[in-house]
Amino acid sequence: MQALRAEDPETLGGHRVLARLGVGGMGVVYLARTADGTPVALKVIRAEYAADPAFRARFRREVRLATGLTGRWVVAVTAADTEAREPWLATAFVPGPSLAEAVDGLGPLPADTVVALGARLALALGELHAVELVHRDVKPGNILLVPEGPRLIDFGIAKGVGTTALTAPDAVVGTPGYLSPEQALTRGGEVGPASDLFSLGCVLAYAATGRRPFGTGEAPAVLYRTVHEPPDPTGLAQLPSPLRTVIDGCLAKDVALRPTAAAVHSALTDDQHPADGPPSATEWLPPAVLRLVAERSARALDPPPRTAGPSAPELLNPSTAQGISRRRILAVGGSAAAVLAASGTGAAVLLARGHTATSGSHHDVPTHTLALHADLTGTQKTLGQAQKQGALLAVATHNARKNVAYHLALSSYDDGGDATRARETARRVLAQLAVSAVIGPSTTAGARAAAPLYSAASMPVVLVSVADDAARLSTTALRALCTTRASDTSRTLPILYYLTRTRPSRRTAVIQDGAAGEPAVDISRNLVEAPPSDGTVTVHQVAADKDDFGPAVAKALATHPQAVVYGGTSPLRAAACARALTTARFTGPVTSFEPVMRADFLDAAGQAAEGWVFEAPYTEAQSAGTPAAKAFTAAYRARYGEPPGRWSAEAYDAVGLIARAIDALGTTTSIEPAQVAERLFHTAYDGVAKPIRFVQGTTH
Repeated sequence: MQALRAEDPETLGGHRVLARLGVGGMGVVYLARTADGTPVALKVIRAEYAADPAFRARFRREVRLATGLTGRWVVAVTAADTEAREPWLATAFVPGPSLAEAVDGLGPLPADTVVALGARLALALGELHAVELVHRDVKPGNILLVPEGPRLIDFGIAKGVGTTALTAPDAVVGTPGYLSPEQALTRGGEVGPASDLFSLGCVLAYAATGRRPFGTGEAPAVLYRTVHEPPDPTGLAQLPSPLRTVIDGCLAKDVALRPTAAAVHSALTDDQHPADGPPSATEWLPPAVLRLVAERSARALDPPPRTAGPSAPELLNPSTAQGISRRRILAVGGSAAAVLAASGTGAAVLLARGHTATSGSHHDVPTHTLALHADLTGTQKTLGQAQKQGALLAVATHNARKNVAYHLALSSYDDGGDATRARETARRVLAQLAVSAVIGPSTTAGARAAAPLYSAASMPVVLVSVADDAARLSTTALRALCTTRASDTSRTLPILYYLTRTRPSRRTAVIQDGAAGEPAVDISRNLVEAPPSDGTVTVHQVAADKDDFGPAVAKALATHPQAVVYGGTSPLRAAACARALTTARFTGPVTSFEPVMRADFLDAAGQAAEGWVFEAPYTEAQSAGTPAAKAFTAAYRARYGEPPGRWSAEAYDAVGLIARAIDALGTTTSIEPAQVAERLFHTAYDGVAKPIRFVQGTTH
C-alpha cells in the first residue's frame, strides 16, 4: 500500500480514495471507502487505453460479467462507470495475498488447504460455466486467499462459449504455464469450460508442490511443453489420492478426458472437507498467510497520508518475489558516470528469540563481531575478495573513530561458491555465539543454501551482491534477511528513470534479444507496462539463432523512437546491435543492462559503443564523484594499492548499516542477533554506494 500522490483523486464515484494498492501500465488500483465506510478496491483505467473501442468493450464486458456473478467464491463488482473518460470499477476489498504471493513467498500449501482451494474454485468455475461463460485466465495471481475462503477475480478476458476474444488474431489469450493446450493452439479462438479445468489443474499442482507443471522460461517454450509434453510429476505422487487424481484428470491433453467443475467439486468434498459453507480458518489457511491477511487488514484501517507532490515513476509488482509476508521495499539511489544504481528490495523479520551475542573487551569498550560469508577461493573469488576488503576497511574506519561506544571485528568464512559448503559454513558461523550479524553469502548458490539456516536462528543477514528473487528464497528464508542490491525484476527501473528524467523519451523502442530468454521478455514487458515519460514502447524481436540485428533495428527506427533499449545479456550480441544502430545513423540515447557492460562489448562494438548507458546493481565508487565516494576510494587505494573492486563499496556500506542498527538499539554491551535483525528494517543509512531507506510497501 502506497500513499496517494498529488495527482490522485480525492473522491471518485462517491468513494473516498485512501491509498494506492498497485500501479500498472493500464492504470491504478486504489483503496477507497464507500459513504458508509465499506472498503473497496477501485480500478481506474488510463484514458489512452479507454480510447480504444475494443478495450472499452472488453472493460464493459468485465463489469457486466462480474456484476452478474453472485457466488461465494467470486469477487463482486459493487459500482462502476464504464463510460467515463477514465472508466473505473469498484469491487469488494479482499485484504488477502494472491495464491502466487503465498506460494512464491511461503512455499507449497498443505494438502488439506489445496483440497479446500480446489473444491471452492470448482464451485466458482461451475457458476461461470452454468451461464455459458469461460474465465480463460485461471492462474495463481487471479486467486486471493482470505480466512473465509478463496476468491476468483479478473473476468477481463472471460467470454461466452463459442465467441472469440477481442484481441489480435495471432494472440494467445491467457497466461503461459496455466492456459490449456487448446488455448495455445487456437490463439484467441473458441475454447470451452474444459479449458478452465486444465488451468485449475495447473493451479492446484502449483499450490501443492510450488512448481509449475510445465516449467518456466520463455513463453513459446512453456506453450510447447503444454501442448506436447507431460506435466512435471515432481511432488505429485506424495499428494492424497483424491487431489492427485483430480490434478491428473484436469491436466489431460484430450478435452474429453477432463472432469467437469461439478466432478472436481464432488471429488474434493467430503464430511471433512465441505465446500459449500465458510471454512474454518484453522482448517483452511496456514498461520503465515493468516498473519499476512491480518497485517493487510490493519493497514487498510490506517492508510498512509497523501504525499505533497508527484513521485518518481514506479513499476507494478517489481519483485520476482512479490508481496510476501512483512515485506519491505528498499529505496536506494545513486549513480556513477554511465552506471545507474538501481533500487532493491529487502524483507522484514518475524523473529523468534535468538542467542545472546557475547562481547569481548577492547580498550574498555565491547566488541561486536560480524561474519563475512563469501566465495573467497572459487570461481567468484574476485567478487568475494572485493567484499572482504570493503568490509575490513569499514571495520577499521569505525574502530579508528574517537570515543566509539563499541568496536567491530570481522571474521571471514569461505564457502568456495559451493552450496554444500555454504550450508556447512552457515553452521560454523552460527556456532560462534559472538557473531551479531552476517554479510553475504556473496553468491546466489551460497545464499540459496545458507539463508534458511540463518533465518531459523534469527541471525541477521545483509546480502550485498545477490538479489533475493534471483536466489528464489522463500519467505521463511527471508525472515531475517536484508537485501541491499537491486532485484532482477526491478532492473528496468533505472532505465525508466533515465529515459523519463535525464533523457526524456516519449517513444522508446526495445530490441528484444531472444538469446537472453526470460530476462529479455521481462524487460520488454516491464517497459511496455510502465513506459518512460508515460509515452509508448514498441518491441522488436531478434531470434536467438539470428546474428543480424539490422532488420529488427530497421523496424524499430521506423517507429521514430527517441531512445532505444537493448534487452539482452550478451556483450557480443549487444555489440552487433550497436553496430546496426550506428549504420542506421541513430543518434538518440541507447541503454542496456549490466551483463552487457564488459570489455568484449567495447572491443566488438568499437566506436558504436559510444554513449551507451547501462543499468548496474552496484556503484563504481571511484567514478561517483561524491565526497563520501572519493574518501572511500582514497582509503581503499591506500590500504590495498588498487582501485575499489566491484561490490566493495556495497560491502563497506553493509558494515555501516549494521553499525547504525546497533547504535539505534541504545545498548552496546549485550545484543542479540534478533534485535539487530529487527532494527535493520527501521534504519536509514547514507552509504558510499547509495542512500539506503526501507519503506512499507505491498502489492494487491
